[in-house]
Amino acid sequence: MSAVVDRRVLSVNTALAQTLVIDHKPVLTAIGKRAVSSLASPARIEVKPMGLHLDEQADPTVHGGLSKAVYAYPHEHYPFWQTVRSQAQSQAWDEALPHGMLGENLTITGLLESDAYIGDVLKFPDCTLAISEPRHPCFKFAAVMGFKQAVKMMAQSGYCGFYLAVRVPGTIAAGESYELIPGQRQVSIAELFKSDMRRKS
Repeated sequence: MSAVVDRRVLSVNTALAQTLVIDHKPVLTAIGKRAVSSLASPARIEVKPMGLHLDEQADPTVHGGLSKAVYAYPHEHYPFWQTVRSQAQSQAWDEALPHGMLGENLTITGLLESDAYIGDVLKFPDCTLAISEPRHPCFKFAAVMGFKQAVKMMAQSGYCGFYLAVRVPGTIAAGESYELIPGQRQVSIAELFKSDMRRKS
């Protein structure tokens, strides 16, 4: 008998676009997501076809749009990033990473890249999202994480998270469970990300 997987939303995170200085140049970005719905304060957040209420994407060519409306990241990878950031002296060893630190809208449990397939559906109580593609790390990610090797670490680990398209708009809140409804399961996020990274190297 297989173990029951705890598939839940730990946090819903949003950000408005703002200017960050990266390598002495001003760059517009909305990667600095912060929790607007947490387990301690599970506010309901509107999910629209182009993304979450009060969430922005600074560069629609790489983030956002109908196929990349919402970005989900497995909380299971947080200890890894906490360790490598501590090794890079970007944070204290006992400092916890705040949810949204990876630039994700949804900090979730129970679904890793190896078991997330293009076309799979995540059914929440009041909205439905479909897995569309892996996230590709960029220089903004390295800047926010605080060390230059962050992009390489994501590429090597495969801990990329995944984008979601909004099938049924509605609302979402921290603490909610979701049901994974398999699609055709032809290609996983892990496989596609690995292939993409190989092509770019």
